[in-house]
Amino acid sequence: MAESSVDEGQRQRALDALHIVGSLPEPEYDDIVTVAAAVCGTPMALVSLIDRDRQWFKARSGVEGRQSERNLAVCDHAIRQPTQLMEVDDLAADTRFADNPLIKDLGARFYAGMPLVTEQGAAIGSLCVIDVAPRALDAAQREALKALARVTMSLMENRSRQRRQEVAAIIDHGTPAQPTDEPGNRRTIVLLEIQDLAELSERLGERVLDRKLQQLDQTLEACMTADHGDSINRVTGSGEFVAVLHGDDVTGTLSMLEKAAADASSLLGSPLLIGTTTTSGKEPIHTAFLRAEAALSAAKDAARK
Repeated sequence: MAESSVDEGQRQRALDALHIVGSLPEPEYDDIVTVAAAVCGTPMALVSLIDRDRQWFKARSGVEGRQSERNLAVCDHAIRQPTQLMEVDDLAADTRFADNPLIKDLGARFYAGMPLVTEQGAAIGSLCVIDVAPRALDAAQREALKALARVTMSLMENRSRQRRQEVAAIIDHGTPAQPTDEPGNRRTIVLLEIQDLAELSERLGERVLDRKLQQLDQTLEACMTADHGDSINRVTGSGEFVAVLHGDDVTGTLSMLEKAAADASSLLGSPLLIGTTTTSGKEPIHTAFLRAEAALSAAKDAARK
């Protein structure tokens, strides 16, 4: 059985790069768990993503709640063999899971999960089915679960590509067409992302959340220095904002953004995290953007400790 060649840090960065943990519900993923449960004849199915210290459910059927502790997740075991379908005929008879309180709460006895693996080989979660009685899948069901996992991963990566294209357009719009090495040409990219947007939507309701996001957009826009050419835009359908600041001294603007983020975190009851990087001269702006992504990922590390 092939072990993953991707270490935990790389795996987590790959999951972060998809910007899907905490995202709003999407019907395509709900359809996948519905089909998985029907094909495999189980009362429960999940699209489970293994985050830092939790498993978070992008979609679920027959299961309450959106997340659980990672150290209790059977899917955390599944991702350790990225190319293999993990099937446990009787969880109660397996020493790894016999005393697992989450499994007992679900009444789960059977588990089958196919890892969700990125194009770079990072196993970020699994598509799994769960039953309340010991059993086994037949060959056709195993192949169907594998196929649905591939479809799920394809959806995620297509979604990620669309986001990257939109972010690139935002950055291009806020960046001079021909960067130079002249003084004052320094550019700072700021990524701001509200965590756990799906939970916020459930708690506040869609209309209230939408109003709060519009208000936040206006607050962040007010932090920009328009005569410097600063700009900020929200990524469609998300809690993510992308700002491009210009000039050698953006300390004041960054301070205002940080204060706005802290205020929003308190108001929403969910962190608004920031990733920042600065570039100058003729370095491609999108190279700097990758550093901003890494800084945002580091902020997520710090927030989960």
